Amino acid sequence: MIDLSVRVGGLTLANPVMPASGTFAEGLDKVMDFNRLGAFVTKTITRELRAGNPLPRVVERAGGLINSIGIPSKGVPYFLEHTLPYYAGHKPPLVVSISAPTAEDFGHLASEMTLPGVAAIEANISCPNIEEDGKAFAMRASSTETVVRHLRAATSLPLWVKLTPNTGDLPEVARAAELAGADALVVANTILAMAIDLDTFKPCLGNIMGGLSGPAIKPIVLRQVYQCARTVKIPVIGCGGISTTEDAVEYMLAGASAVQVGTATFVQPAAMTTIIDGLVKFCERKDITRVADLIGAVVNEESDEPELSWLAPPT
Repeated sequence: MIDLSVRVGGLTLANPVMPASGTFAEGLDKVMDFNRLGAFVTKTITRELRAGNPLPRVVERAGGLINSIGIPSKGVPYFLEHTLPYYAGHKPPLVVSISAPTAEDFGHLASEMTLPGVAAIEANISCPNIEEDGKAFAMRASSTETVVRHLRAATSLPLWVKLTPNTGDLPEVARAAELAGADALVVANTILAMAIDLDTFKPCLGNIMGGLSGPAIKPIVLRQVYQCARTVKIPVIGCGGISTTEDAVEYMLAGASAVQVGTATFVQPAAMTTIIDGLVKFCERKDITRVADLIGAVVNEESDEPELSWLAPPT
């Protein structure tokens, strides 16, 4: 019997597979057994009603999707009346993703979401910070530390912090989030990208730029997970281009304690349960009794090539 349970940021999960925020909705219960998932992660919630970005919002490119959804939200009252009661009827813990324009607003929203039935809060600090001229909180260690301290002071729930890959020093940002009180890190969000229509010569997205997700970004985010897992002591959740069991295992070997599946669900709605089944088969084939034994188990031998030494993250 394979033990699929993992410990992640204050929670014990039945298995390490969960949805990425914004890629999962209640209607998927028609194609999979929700109780098989390690956790639920909601669409990102904002306090106010949000319509999202102008159309078109999604364009497909080789190896992935570019989206500029813009965090549409029905607000807190809808969440309390409809979303929270729905998930209360299922076994996996509910992780609520939140977004806000200022550090203070993040704290207020985290406090509002500290409710019975909510197991953890995932703070999407990849969103624009109006106090930093619109730059994402997670672009800088200083703004990351500020917003996470507000969040930590506002809630007693486990706090997961979702970082952006669009920064030159993600390990430093990860360290700042840990020092400010994060219980786990989600690495990472989408990579800023763009596409142009060759018939009209216009950008394909109404917002011009958007976030690239899907298999194309996996090698980049895998590297970032590896670096962050070697930098912090809190768990890291891998998120980026996970479509198969092999992808999930690779992330865990790099140091992820769990994984989030996003774009793959659009292609194959039951992708998450397929990955869970595959983890059992993989562990059986490798004679591994606990999936947690995969975490950080990459075999890292020193390179004999001195010119490659810059690739090694700081210890």
